Amino acid sequence: MSKMLKSRVMALNPRFNYIPQGDRHFLARETPKYKFNVIGSGIMGQEHVRVTMMEGRATIKGVYDPNPGSIAGAQAEYKQFDPEGALQVHESVEAACLDPDVDGLIIATPNFTHVGLIKEAIKSGKHIMLEKPIATNLQDAYTIYEIGEEYKGVFQVGLQYRYKPTYRETINMIMGQKSAVGDIKTITMTEHRIPFLDKVDQWNKFSEYSGDTLVEKCCHYFDLMNLFAGARPVRVYASGSQAVNFVGYEYNGKTSDIMDNAMVVVDYENGVRANFNLCMFAPMFYEELVLCGDSGYLKTWEKEDFLAQSSTGTGLELFRGDDQTSLRMTPSYPATIQHSGHLGATFMEHIDFVNNIDGIATPTATALEGLWSIIVASAAQESIKQGQVVQINDYLQANNINI
Repeated sequence: MSKMLKSRVMALNPRFNYIPQGDRHFLARETPKYKFNVIGSGIMGQEHVRVTMMEGRATIKGVYDPNPGSIAGAQAEYKQFDPEGALQVHESVEAACLDPDVDGLIIATPNFTHVGLIKEAIKSGKHIMLEKPIATNLQDAYTIYEIGEEYKGVFQVGLQYRYKPTYRETINMIMGQKSAVGDIKTITMTEHRIPFLDKVDQWNKFSEYSGDTLVEKCCHYFDLMNLFAGARPVRVYASGSQAVNFVGYEYNGKTSDIMDNAMVVVDYENGVRANFNLCMFAPMFYEELVLCGDSGYLKTWEKEDFLAQSSTGTGLELFRGDDQTSLRMTPSYPATIQHSGHLGATFMEHIDFVNNIDGIATPTATALEGLWSIIVASAAQESIKQGQVVQINDYLQANNINI
């Protein structure tokens, strides 16, 4: 029966729990055919538990995390979908990776642990989804890229901003047979938001563990810039600092050293120019993308302002002069999906993770694209340290990276 005659969203509505499974058609849920383990069950790991169970073609069998609170959070998410069940709690990473009943591994641990965990996970041969950023530095990112390129199973990088409704609709308009704006010439991206939230052991307040802000948070935006530019970056120039957030903050004898603002300019080999503006001490969330081409202008945004009379939401505008149509729209997913996390991007990413396992080609980020997002972010941070332009080829050569 056609998938159009069924609804994942409505099937999750507790109003219909009274209907026996045998009487469900439009509200029928697929029997899960895959089992995953989640390694790292903090806020992002819990989101992966939630959307896996919502998506329905897979289920979560178990989790590993050394923090009891994270385990409890994952259990609570799971019980929303299976009140009588419980997640298996693995006592080690090795046990979680080598579980013979599991088809895939979702790695959502702190950034600095990724390279070690990937080396352990690939011993299993299971399908892998690795959260962004793939690593905190170029050498580890390159190691993971080499592993991912040779890996026989699915190796998917969690650059899920590609699936946010604003960016997904933009990709549909730009990356098709005919771009809505013609040949892209300039790219502008903005993120203004509140500071980093608390983490277990506060690892995200220290560049040693996070890779610093442009790697940890902004690799999403550099991935999108690379995607829309459609070419290799050739030079990066950036300015940034730690101006407000966590200045003087100490934890276990270490002082926070992460940037909270930056401006980054990237030149691409095809002549496209891009810039990114970051402020991490704004009292709201705001993201914006502007693409200017030789026959049009596209602007899309996402906003959460916390006000009582809120203007929170998403938007997209396309202007194409007086010889073509223009439009205004509000990109969104159904509310249940959009409220599941990251405006529904993680849910949509999981659809494609299962599709990848099924052998269906998808636009999920590859290990190579994950590496390039780190190259641009790392080069920008190097530019800030040195106060000068970083030439990408020279930078890669100096770091013994050949791609």
